[in-house]
Amino acid sequence: MSLADIVNELGQPIGWPVATDLPRPRPEKVRLEGRFCSLVPLDVEAHGGELWEAFSADTTGANWTYLPVAPIETEADFGVFLRAAEASEDPLYFTVLNAEGRAVGHATYLRIDPANGVIEVGYIHFSPLMQRTPMSTEAMYLMMAYVFETLGYRRYEWKCDALNAPSLAAAKRLGFTFEGVFRQAVVYKGRNRDTAWLSVLDSEWPALKARFERWLDVENFDSKGRQRTRL
Repeated sequence: MSLADIVNELGQPIGWPVATDLPRPRPEKVRLEGRFCSLVPLDVEAHGGELWEAFSADTTGANWTYLPVAPIETEADFGVFLRAAEASEDPLYFTVLNAEGRAVGHATYLRIDPANGVIEVGYIHFSPLMQRTPMSTEAMYLMMAYVFETLGYRRYEWKCDALNAPSLAAAKRLGFTFEGVFRQAVVYKGRNRDTAWLSVLDSEWPALKARFERWLDVENFDSKGRQRTRL
């Protein structure tokens, strides 16, 4: 049956009935455990110093270009930012810990919409210590799995500056479908942002999960930690 076959009593085409029990639960401050990394609720006292050190490895400041905040110049100012982030419920911040338990980045759930079962991943700031490593992929897998399998959401979104080619490439590699660009959607840092929208749907998750798990399997990495096959 196609969408055109679903009509109301007036013969007008309408969307299919949604069987999902709504609203869905809000994400909680849980620990998401993986092999290469784990995600835990942001804790300024526990993670602040390590995050500052990790982000300071980005000596050019390139990682800040597409974030909504300007580069933070001092550790004291970074602490102010983190305290506000720790208190926030939307965005809900998680710290990424490496296998040794050291903080190397953060990511959030935001635009949390339990009524419609829609949630976005964003404010992703991965330090050079985790970029181009299995940690970055596994962190995104763990967040996606929690949304679809534990919380039962219908739609998982990724949005970024349409000029942010690395972010777009990362989203597509992770299985997100490009949906289009909202022109002049946002003003940040005194400049225009056309926003690219991408998503993964609950119906797409089982196949995507299998793909992630094949890639993350220990046999997919050689003795130096290099991938044997691409995601």
